Amino acid sequence: MAIRVMLVDDQVLLRTGFRMVLAAQPDMEVVAEAGDGVEALQVLRTTPVDVVLMDVRMPKLDGVETTRRVCAEPEPPKVLILTTFDLDEYAFSGLNAGASGFMLKDVPPGELLSAIRAVHSGDAVVAPSTTRRLLDRFAPMLPSAAQEPRHAELSRLTEREREVMILVAQGLSNGEIAARLVLSEATVKTHVGRILTKLGLRDRVQVVVLAYETGLVRAGGRP
Repeated sequence: MAIRVMLVDDQVLLRTGFRMVLAAQPDMEVVAEAGDGVEALQVLRTTPVDVVLMDVRMPKLDGVETTRRVCAEPEPPKVLILTTFDLDEYAFSGLNAGASGFMLKDVPPGELLSAIRAVHSGDAVVAPSTTRRLLDRFAPMLPSAAQEPRHAELSRLTEREREVMILVAQGLSNGEIAARLVLSEATVKTHVGRILTKLGLRDRVQVVVLAYETGLVRAGGRP
């Protein structure tokens, strides 16, 4: 069954470009479009969607709040935030709102398609270099009042799990973490699963966010 994709962006030309790229894929289908968050929420009430490509800056209701409302629904679609990065300072909030990742709007088509397939399969899209740059930039904006209460959550982790969490936050894949810690990739995957369960996190994106919020990893990706 084809991945059902919804495009949410107030720029018609961008939606047209994305639609053309996705239409050429045998495993994807653009089933809906919207020009703002309000329209997107209305469409999602009647149209089954697997993955939403969500712009951030839109009229009426921005992408962050739209993402928060979408992800609050039972069995919601996955959301990929689209950002211009240098101009858009809301992508980090989008991750906190429940997005499974973010992509730059000028992402190469192949990377966009891989990202859609990844989030559809349950993974989170955390491009190491882009994630570090974004979080390094926005880490000072995190509310300091939230650091102490959330830091206590890390006490639930074993020492090895903390090691794995730091490497996840630094943008390493399971294979790279396995090589760094001399473990099997299956063992790393098990550790990541336990981290998600113990800390009540949804995916690797939230692992990265929490690592920065608690100071486990600081700006620059340093533990």
